[in-house]
Parts: sequence; C-alpha cells; structure tokens
Amino acid sequence: MSDEATLDLGPDVSLLLVDDDEPFLKRLARAMEKRGFSVEMADTVAGGKAIATARPPAYAVVDLRLGDGNGLDVVEVLRERRPDARIVVLTGYGAIATAVAAVKIGATDYLSKPADADDLIKALLAKGDELPEPPDNPMSADRVRWEHIQRVYELCDRNVSETARRLGMHRRTLQRILAKRSPK
Repeated sequence: MSDEATLDLGPDVSLLLVDDDEPFLKRLARAMEKRGFSVEMADTVAGGKAIATARPPAYAVVDLRLGDGNGLDVVEVLRERRPDARIVVLTGYGAIATAVAAVKIGATDYLSKPADADDLIKALLAKGDELPEPPDNPMSADRVRWEHIQRVYELCDRNVSETARRLGMHRRTLQRILAKRSPK
C-alpha cells in the first residue's frame, strides 16, 4: 500500500494516536495524515481519555503500556463514547492475556510493535470479523528480536548489565548484539 493509495476511510477520518514513545508517535502521525486521516495525538492515558471524551474519533491506535497507566483505560472510554470506533491496541509486550483483555473491552485488533502504518491501516479498515491480510514483507525473526532487545535496552536507560539481566543473556553477548547493525 503506498502513501498515495486511495483509502475508503468513510466520512469521518478522525484518528486518535496514543503512545508515550514520542518519536514513534510523530512518525506515525505524519504517515497517517499522508494517508488521509485527521490525527490527534496524546502521550498519556489522561490525554487519550480527554480526547476520547471530548471528541471521540472514528479510529484509534492505542499503546497498551503508557507512562501513567494502561492504554486499555482509553479503549474503555472510547468504546463508551463511540461504540462504532475502530480501535487497534498496539504494544511492545505481546501476550495472549492482554490481547484477550483488549478485544473483550472493545478493541478491533491487537498488534505487536514494531508495526508500520500499512499494518495499522489494514487492521483499522478490516471489515467485520475478517482478518487483515498478512504483511507483504514482514520483519524477519532476527529483526523482531533485535527490535525487542533495543526496546528493553532503552527502557533500562541504556544500562547494558541491567538489560542483559532482564533478557537472561550474558552481558558480553548483549554488547556484541548492540554493536552490530540492525538486521533486515
């Protein structure tokens, strides 16, 4: 799907993006605006709930873990205010239990990070119970592993020893991985 592709977004193109990763949030907002959405952004649960209450959007992409709480709280408010909203929960911590919880409270779909704008659009625009098509060029398992390691490394404030401990790997092994370029 290209940026110039004409999407059938419907009459209401409002989109709420809630994520505490500011660079990711800004990149995603630009990509979604190029595809025809009218984007509002929030980087906290409180901000997301405020927008969902004041101006409930037709579409939403909500990160599960935010600095001030759980993104599912935003999903609940949005589902109450706008039952027809298409909501995708996005997280770097994919687990079956959280996926089930997200869908039970009204999320349309659940994607693990890293997901790109095309993956999100496919999930947002899937009709009824139909599943979106699998990605044309999904990330390799090596790339997904590398992205996960990078995320944990950043969450540990770039502390190699703490990251290695949390990932259950030797510190020197982690240092070698971090020194290499990202896989394709």
